[in-house]
Order: sequence, then C-alpha cells, then structure tokens
Amino acid sequence: MSGLLVAGLGNIFQGDDAFGVEVVARLARKPPPAGVKIVDFGIRGLDLTYALTGGYRAAILIDAAQRGLEPGTVSIVEPDATQSGDADGLAPEDLMISGHDLDPAKVLKVVAMLGGGCERIVLVACEPLDLGGQDGRMGLSAPVAAAIEPAVKAVEDLIAAYVLDQKAAKAA
Repeated sequence: MSGLLVAGLGNIFQGDDAFGVEVVARLARKPPPAGVKIVDFGIRGLDLTYALTGGYRAAILIDAAQRGLEPGTVSIVEPDATQSGDADGLAPEDLMISGHDLDPAKVLKVVAMLGGGCERIVLVACEPLDLGGQDGRMGLSAPVAAAIEPAVKAVEDLIAAYVLDQKAAKAA
C-alpha cells in the first residue's frame, strides 16, 4: 500500500452538497506532493469504491455532512475502521451502489467486503445550510462558501502530516 487519495465528494446540483467538489477544485490549483492524488469524485460512488480498493495507504474524503452543528462548521472526523467496513447483517441490496449517487458509509462497507481499504481514512466535513431541496440549487450558501478556505487549509495540513509520516517511516 502506498499513497494518499484526497477525494472530493458531492453533487453540484444540490447546493451545499457541492462542498467537497469545491474544496478539491481549490486544492487542484497547485501540484500535490509526490504520492498524493487529488480527485473530484462528485457523485460517482463506484469510481470511489474502485479507487479505495487500489492500494492507497490513506484517504481524505471531503464532503458536506449533517452533524447537527452550525452551518459552515468544518469538522475532521476519523470513522472507526472496524465500523465503517462492517457489513454484517446487511442484505446484498443494502450495499448496492448507484452510478449516480454516493453514500460514503456504503462505499466503505463495499470496499471492506472486496478486501480493500486504507490504513487511515479521514473525513473533512462541513455542516450544510441548504442541500437544494427537491428542485435542487446551484451554488453554496454563504456559510459553506466561507468554510472553503479553512477546509482547504485543514486538508493541506493533513496532507503535510501524511507526507512527514511517510518520510519518517522511510528513514526508520
């Protein structure tokens, strides 16, 4: 296993759900360090599933997530690897992944079932204000738009820590 995957998730037609897509667009403006791949997965759950089975040591997922916080609040969450990959008790249809939808928890369960996964997965989440409703909406709300730069900084810090950890591991 090697490398770090930075994955932007979200639907640009659902308001604040585009948070992850916007963050990776900003991150992609400059070349990433060696061993780091930055990808806008949007709503392509199958693509993310295959990427996570591809031998990455770690992954940073960036997405809007309703956690009951103030809109625009950026959180760094480390899902429990034993729970995120636990598919016991689920029927196969519970794990079906649509090509036009992305449920990160479901993706992680399928990845675990396929024998893939990462040593470390971190979610950089932003509390949404508006997910576009039934009619959808383009563009981020003001609090979520204001959270883009702090989220970019948080991801850059996570990438830097990963790079330092890899250098230390190689030196040992």
